[in-house]
Amino acid sequence: MEKFIENLPINVTDIRASRGGDVNDAYKIYSNDDIYYMLVQKNCDASFYDGEIAGLKLFEDIGITGPRVIVNGFIDGDAYLLLSYLDEGSRGSQTELANLVAKLHKTKSPNGKFGFDYPHRGSQTTFTNEWKDTWEEVFLEERINVLAKQLMEMNLWTDYDLEKYKKVHEIMEDELKNHKSEPSLLHGDLWGGNYMFLSDGRPALFDPSPFYGDREFDIGITTVFGGFTDEFYEKYNEIYPLESGYRLRLEFYRLYLYMVHLIKFGEMYESSVNMTMENILRY
Repeated sequence: MEKFIENLPINVTDIRASRGGDVNDAYKIYSNDDIYYMLVQKNCDASFYDGEIAGLKLFEDIGITGPRVIVNGFIDGDAYLLLSYLDEGSRGSQTELANLVAKLHKTKSPNGKFGFDYPHRGSQTTFTNEWKDTWEEVFLEERINVLAKQLMEMNLWTDYDLEKYKKVHEIMEDELKNHKSEPSLLHGDLWGGNYMFLSDGRPALFDPSPFYGDREFDIGITTVFGGFTDEFYEKYNEIYPLESGYRLRLEFYRLYLYMVHLIKFGEMYESSVNMTMENILRY
């Protein structure tokens, strides 16, 4: 860590390993009377964090509580991102969390299109985030079809799985063509591990994979691993009601996330992918 310490614009007094998910190495950085949070992505250039930085700056611009970007760079083959530290508390209001997410989703694409200025770069899969006129182009062509192709290339899917997926794809295509989507600012990875309640009880969002898309994408992601209560969904629907037929469309985004995890973690997610495809086919 010496190479990073020497290049940071702060006086580092201590550094400790911290939780950082399955993509980055993460560290808690102590500097005199302040604390910071640093992400490190080995064997990548500084642009690895461009999308996250852009998302966090948009958060700041529109009043979404989250970490502030201090500096990012590239040292001896590794990318890093230094952020302000969020002081986690023990409890908070799911109603306030719903308010925060709805506020995020009410921010619309500046050009009226779907996509983002920077690609999504993950540990296993990259998405271009190219600007498109319709949501189905982004979700079907630039996201979930990319995952399906990768699953075949990795031999995690058989021809039988692909044929089932093609039937699911037809349903998704028909449904999305008939659903009016608006390009909302999305967190892009809104599972329970990417929000927290601060020490003063306020909700905060972090670790975004931002792009402009249908807000049901974020809501679908929230339903997979828990962490969001009935209170959250009831308040969100009160503030910003979901359109008729949303329950089927949420299954599309659940399938997307399970496919991502099948690629990342292997066969332990095979049954979840199959079950979700069967749920869609039953509709």
